[in-house]
Amino acid sequence: MKITIDCRHLDFSGIGVLIRGCLPYFLDSNNFFYLLGPSTKLTPFIDGRNNVEVLDYQRKPFSLNELLFFPQSYLSKINKGDLYYSPYFNIPGGIRVPVYTTIHDIIFPDMPELTSRFGLALRMFFYRRAFAKSKKIFTVSKFSKSRIEHYSQKKVPVVVSYSAIQTWMLERERKIKKNKTIVFVGNIKKHKGLDCLLESFLLARAEGLPHQLIIIGNRDNFRTSDNSVLKKIDSLAPDAVLFSSFISDEKLAEYLSAAALLVQPSLYEGFGLPPLEAMTLGTQALISDIPVFTEIYAGFPVAFFRAGDSKDLKENLVDLLANQEPHTVSLPEHLLTKYTFQKVSSNILQGMV
Repeated sequence: MKITIDCRHLDFSGIGVLIRGCLPYFLDSNNFFYLLGPSTKLTPFIDGRNNVEVLDYQRKPFSLNELLFFPQSYLSKINKGDLYYSPYFNIPGGIRVPVYTTIHDIIFPDMPELTSRFGLALRMFFYRRAFAKSKKIFTVSKFSKSRIEHYSQKKVPVVVSYSAIQTWMLERERKIKKNKTIVFVGNIKKHKGLDCLLESFLLARAEGLPHQLIIIGNRDNFRTSDNSVLKKIDSLAPDAVLFSSFISDEKLAEYLSAAALLVQPSLYEGFGLPPLEAMTLGTQALISDIPVFTEIYAGFPVAFFRAGDSKDLKENLVDLLANQEPHTVSLPEHLLTKYTFQKVSSNILQGMV
């Protein structure tokens, strides 16, 4: 088969992880691929392969240019192929072959407070367009499947293919000395629950918890509806909270490996990779009890707290960390290999045949 894959989200977080993780397995299959995206970023994936051609296209997804002025030279090649796969819910105009998409979550209509009315209307246009044009939709959890089916009114098949741990993390050395740090990984949007974590951390520090909180992100981009939280952080010792700014994957792995605990206080996720990454690297995880986490992490050695409850989160922080040496997690083989990109890519390829 000739398959076109939209690779313009390589640098994104969850979507980029999916593309980077699946591409090597896709390209190892007995198919020919057109990879749509910037050639400079795709070169590492195609060296030495003769079953791939890069369609060097750098226009942004979800743009008028993509919808109305997609290059005819590329459309000619794509439409002579067999199918088009988008790892998100954007589809260029003019695609005539069967389209398959991955929709990671349906957060904006579920949490409309995250965007403006215009922003929600625009996103719903692209969601509905993906529902109408997709022959099949893949998603990363049963929870997301239920939400997609709710909004699509079950007019298109939705298949769960999950997400996965990056291969290099599985192969990384885990023997790193633990320190007294708590790590949060995620953006600064409301659904990530950072406000709840900050309130809990301040309460725990007031009770003598000596740990440092490391927020993987840039303080300059930090936003909260309660500016008093930032004032409380500033009133603490200078090293109580650290914003990491932009860091490499290797540096992220170092933070996760050395931490005493990862906390993921999300109010909404499609999958939620950081707890899996932390445990793979030997660090215990404390996570909110939202439905998708109870689904994805069933059987994993995680601790749950009530989502959005800062007092319950504080009590769990103190119970897990106060007057205790950091605990090292060692996942059994069946959990280490439960979510792999070999499985994800195989499920997607088989689902498109």
